[in-house]
Amino acid sequence: MALLSKASKWIGGAIGFLNGGVLGALAGYAIGWLIGESLDSGEDEGEGRNREGTRGEYYHGNNSYNQQEFYEGQRNSFLFSMIVLASYIIKADGKVMHSEMECFRNFLRTHFGSIAVQQGEEIIRRLFEQQKIMGASQYRVTINQACQEMAANLDYSQRLQLLGFLVMLAQADGKVVQEELAALREVTQNLGIDQSDLNSMLNLRDGQSDLEAAYKVLGIEPTATDDEVKAAFRKMALKHHPDRVATLGDDIRKAAEQKFKEINEAKETIYKARGL
Repeated sequence: MALLSKASKWIGGAIGFLNGGVLGALAGYAIGWLIGESLDSGEDEGEGRNREGTRGEYYHGNNSYNQQEFYEGQRNSFLFSMIVLASYIIKADGKVMHSEMECFRNFLRTHFGSIAVQQGEEIIRRLFEQQKIMGASQYRVTINQACQEMAANLDYSQRLQLLGFLVMLAQADGKVVQEELAALREVTQNLGIDQSDLNSMLNLRDGQSDLEAAYKVLGIEPTATDDEVKAAFRKMALKHHPDRVATLGDDIRKAAEQKFKEINEAKETIYKARGL
């Protein structure tokens, strides 16, 4: 599925693993309009249509599907997956909070630019509409199936990056209510992520200033030995290193670097308390 011209590309080019299943169906509903928008604005039709000349289909012929297109497809699938899951977490408590939407916009603006804000907001609003049409229960089933598709196509570090973004959204208004926590746990399970990683991310923002939170970030008890602290940090650093998401693009790597910095700050909080 090719969507936007090079001049205005955010989610554009080939869509990697959204060629079927519930994610593909949601993509057809939520981002198909971008193709028409691209063509109507006089942009390059070759960028607005896929390689079969039709809209909303995915093509990966052996002669044209090179490594660069593969990486671009993975990146764009990752970005769309991120918005799909955001639509679920934001409405987990049955309402759309201004603080959560501002967090969503700011994240896109910081890491992907102003075009991403406009297009990302339009996409998530279409997903909100779809959630209303389907009903909360059926949308929940759809999200669970979508998570399983993501788990089959994204490696663990890439899925951790998705989860980190969702935690940030849930914390946007200063607290995570029970409905949001339940939704995060459900998504974590269906993404094939260990619940301990969710607990770590829920404490990231306090790890720099709160010693108890810092231990939770590293997934260890305050009674851990110095060697256990160092081993836990090495394990977390390896799991969350920005290089592990580098193939998804510089903008996603930049977002990963912030999370990696927060993990390092939690480690420094513990080291300072222990005189290491």
